Amino acid sequence: MKDFNFGHTEALHVPSLMSDEPGIEKLSAADFGKDFRWGTATAAFQVEGALADDGRGPSIWDTFTKQKGKIKNNHHAEIACDFYNRYEEDLDLVVALGFKEFRFSLSWSRILPAGTGQVNQKGIDFYNRIIDKCLALGIEPWITLYHWDLPQALEDRGGWKNRDIVDWFSEYVTRCALEFGAKVKNWIVLNEPMAVAGLGYTTGLHAPGKKGLFNFLPVVHHLALCQAEGGRILRANVDKAYIGTALSCSHVQPFSTKPRDIRAAQRADAIMNRLFIEPTLGLGYPSDVFPFLKGINKFMKPGDAEKLVFDFDFIGLQNYFRVIVRHSYFAPVLWLEEVPAKKRNVPLTAMGWEVAPDGIYEILKQFGSYKGIKEIIISENGAAFEDIFQNEEIKDTRRIQFFEDYLTHVLRAKKEGVKVGGYLAWSLLDNFEWAEGYHPRFGLVYVNYETQQRTVKDSGKWFTRFLRG
Repeated sequence: MKDFNFGHTEALHVPSLMSDEPGIEKLSAADFGKDFRWGTATAAFQVEGALADDGRGPSIWDTFTKQKGKIKNNHHAEIACDFYNRYEEDLDLVVALGFKEFRFSLSWSRILPAGTGQVNQKGIDFYNRIIDKCLALGIEPWITLYHWDLPQALEDRGGWKNRDIVDWFSEYVTRCALEFGAKVKNWIVLNEPMAVAGLGYTTGLHAPGKKGLFNFLPVVHHLALCQAEGGRILRANVDKAYIGTALSCSHVQPFSTKPRDIRAAQRADAIMNRLFIEPTLGLGYPSDVFPFLKGINKFMKPGDAEKLVFDFDFIGLQNYFRVIVRHSYFAPVLWLEEVPAKKRNVPLTAMGWEVAPDGIYEILKQFGSYKGIKEIIISENGAAFEDIFQNEEIKDTRRIQFFEDYLTHVLRAKKEGVKVGGYLAWSLLDNFEWAEGYHPRFGLVYVNYETQQRTVKDSGKWFTRFLRG
């Protein structure tokens, strides 16, 4: 995750809907229907390690993690979870937990070390081994083409700010489609493009660490063009492909009923939720409530309005928290601020995010109202909490409660007609959590980073029971 946060906001607490009282039953996977997809997920840079092995080129995150002070405790991902060498063990865990779907991303730098041109066959072979292992175990592989790790060679040429990236990305997607399309049918083009534009090129909190609002609009437009173009390339080259893109979305609420707070919430919603879905649906950028976005017009070329459109088979929604905002005179352009969580008594995760299960219901209803969306997959949802070791087991009761509560609201939306077709828990493993380093643990499986020993947490065991009904 974790999107273009205006600060860490947490909103009003909604009590758990789950109960042990008589007459109120716990959920099971069967409640969602026999065709509902259940899986878990990882991302290449967060788990693979082996950054210099077998011909992989450097990515912007390799460079960023070497800069002092960019990552908490100066952590790096040179080993991470050693998934590069331990993928078979980890895929066995996917089966043991009871999941049938596994989402992972491809490292662009491992396939095309320079971003374009020469293909690294050892990188192709590695991902084929993962795919083959998945299929042998009866797991459906889901490939994410871009999960933030742009080749450094392309950033040196302007990265996402350079319109040429549409051609670079097209070359990469074509190569991946041709190499893996015969065996993989589930594809996600981009992971959370808003985070790339906001955190990577505006606030500088993520790689490549660029700062300046002037970067935001061209980067947004080039990401949106690539999102649609990637879909078209997959459609042309992969038979019976199931194609989507993954957007981090948060239900936005105004702090009060004052008109200026309501307008602030509308602007925040335009940025956080509408910015990448509406262009692909042919609705254009949401400048109706945020005139600043009209500035994208100077980066538009003839035909771009049509090029932004693609008919995705599904939209991946990634939800962790909701956002409460109010008007602020001290934030030019946006004119808003998040309401600090510490001023309200709300439950928080280890990331400082609010636990707000009804927020996932609200955002599902919001996206479900778009006529052009065929299906929604929850492509990420999970939480980081402090894990408690007790009698050689890992007690993470709060994470279990999190999943119960959020899934209750997913089911609520589904019963009300929202076309939700699957849920991928974030994440399979504790991993390198970007600028936060290794402290936040999202995994269903605990990773001892010194020994690389894996231990299934109580939340992982809970999922096994949940899936088996």
